[in-house]
Amino acid sequence: MHLMLVAGLALMVPVLVDSRRTLHRAMLLGGAILLGLRYIHWRATETIAPLGLTWDWAASWSLLGLEMAAIAGSISAFVMLSRTSDRSSEATRNLGWWGEAPMPRVAILIATYNEEREVLERTIVGAQGLRHENKTIHILDDGKRDWLRDFCQGHEVDYIRRPDNRDAKAGNVNHALQVLAADPPDYVAVLDADFVPHRGFLSRTLALFHDSSVGLVQTPQHFFNPDPIQHNLNLSRSYPDEQRFFFDTMQASRDAWDIAFCCGTSSIVRWQALQDIGGLPTESVTEDFMLTVVLQNAGWRTVYLNEALTEGLAPEGLKEYITQRTRWCLGMMQIAHSRVGPFSRSALRLRDRWSVLDAGIYWLTTFPFRIAALAYPLFYWYFNIIVVDARVPDVISFFGVYYLWTLVALNHLSRGNIVPLINDVSQLVGAFQITRAALTGLFHPHGHPFKVTAKGGDRSKIQVQWRLMAPFIVLLILTVIGLLLGLVFDRFAFFDAGDGKAVVLFWTLYNVFVLLLTLVVCIELPRREQHVADAPEIAQLVTDGATRQVWLVQLTTTDVRIRGLELPAGSQVTLRIADVGDVDATSLGLEGDGCRLQLLTTPEQANALMLRLYSEDNEPGIAGARMSMLIRDLSRRFASSR
Repeated sequence: MHLMLVAGLALMVPVLVDSRRTLHRAMLLGGAILLGLRYIHWRATETIAPLGLTWDWAASWSLLGLEMAAIAGSISAFVMLSRTSDRSSEATRNLGWWGEAPMPRVAILIATYNEEREVLERTIVGAQGLRHENKTIHILDDGKRDWLRDFCQGHEVDYIRRPDNRDAKAGNVNHALQVLAADPPDYVAVLDADFVPHRGFLSRTLALFHDSSVGLVQTPQHFFNPDPIQHNLNLSRSYPDEQRFFFDTMQASRDAWDIAFCCGTSSIVRWQALQDIGGLPTESVTEDFMLTVVLQNAGWRTVYLNEALTEGLAPEGLKEYITQRTRWCLGMMQIAHSRVGPFSRSALRLRDRWSVLDAGIYWLTTFPFRIAALAYPLFYWYFNIIVVDARVPDVISFFGVYYLWTLVALNHLSRGNIVPLINDVSQLVGAFQITRAALTGLFHPHGHPFKVTAKGGDRSKIQVQWRLMAPFIVLLILTVIGLLLGLVFDRFAFFDAGDGKAVVLFWTLYNVFVLLLTLVVCIELPRREQHVADAPEIAQLVTDGATRQVWLVQLTTTDVRIRGLELPAGSQVTLRIADVGDVDATSLGLEGDGCRLQLLTTPEQANALMLRLYSEDNEPGIAGARMSMLIRDLSRRFASSR
């Protein structure tokens, strides 16, 4: 009955709830909070084993504790999401707010360590193509590479090298700030080496500095390539990258509470604000989040402009993907222990302390609970230990109602970015490493090296990540065997009171699907340069003196595939590409319903092509899940692995 009522209300949500209105959001998420509290009360009073020194008591109460911690984190997130902000109109109103005064000077800092030339070149070209004229570009090379120094000289870009690599990226930027102090800029923009700014990046972000209290403006991170979850599941065109919910939804809500935070790249900060705090903090490996908290402690605000103004390279490999997230987790634990932690004696507002505490709870609860959800049913199947003592109708009434309403609410606010199974996999794939980092950081926060997220490299072959896959293989085998034992032999999982076996049965079957998808993700498919926003376009092709129209697909900086025309390998042609010009090309042979051409660009054409591919003011990728396409793409992925 309750589930049917909620399902009926869910159908009305898109019609009745305006996600831009705080009252509507608060009512929608307030319902999720009440249902969450109702569910936890039921779990704590009706589904756990009696108190006593028994395995049943230990298992059921420990699972309840983990679940209560995870729901506490969810409730905190629901409160944050009850507000949202959109500063686009504010930015538009205040473009060029300095009027007749000199145009603000911006120093663009591009920190690099081991990135390849191709990665750095497109970032430099993008920075040079920015519409804001009063700018300087500085490459901060912690890799101490002579070829990069010579490259910068040839492209009229300032090259900065320091004598040591102390304090990693934060130390690298602080050294550059000392160099710039002789003739300081008004603002400092920070870009990772693989993030290309769109042409309007500076003009749009500078507009928000009309407010003298603003110390830093952060913009979202978008990616021109699929992340490992998207790529390995063949979902790059039907499921958004894993960070879209955070950047498109959560950061906008944080901004409404005035607790948006710096995410490193794609941000710009006021020079005076940096001077007031003595540069970037170095106590945490996530110096970006800590920078926001230290700025707020000094009276400077961080605001968020939710516009696609940069695009970068998502981690291409699963190991790099996990390394990045374990660093974020460890860094947050370090901030929690720092001079601006949630329980410190700093001048932070209560909401800033909440911000840090919320982030810490997320890392400490989400991933351990994800592991527990896989492990606890095994206690039941193998050892007859009561995990959840509940009737199926009650599970549907309490958990089912809460889960459905939360799913509907979050998807309405996030353009459909919360997809069951897929979201579970994205959290589970790095859960063991992140949980270890969270516990390590909680009890031993300092003395850990900064691990750079590697980008680029050879991705031309299938790579099976056996070490990452191993615990999931073990869990899947144990789950399937336990399920079979429990179904075939009564002496295994014989507990039957309250429909206990039926509840754990459904739970176990769900885990099987999650584990299978996780194993597929651990099989890394070959990659080539790919743009998730790529769309076919018409171009003119000249061959043997004749001109004809062709469709271009998969356009990159080095090659392109054309449809509907088959040219033998070695054929010489000319392509007329919009915003690039007439480009000579050589056929590499037949491919699909056409052929692939190698582009023979001049340096000027190569730069124009990079600007066209990476610097246009548009949103790369997709903003929300497309369910019908997702199911189709996932089916194709499983069919291809047979």
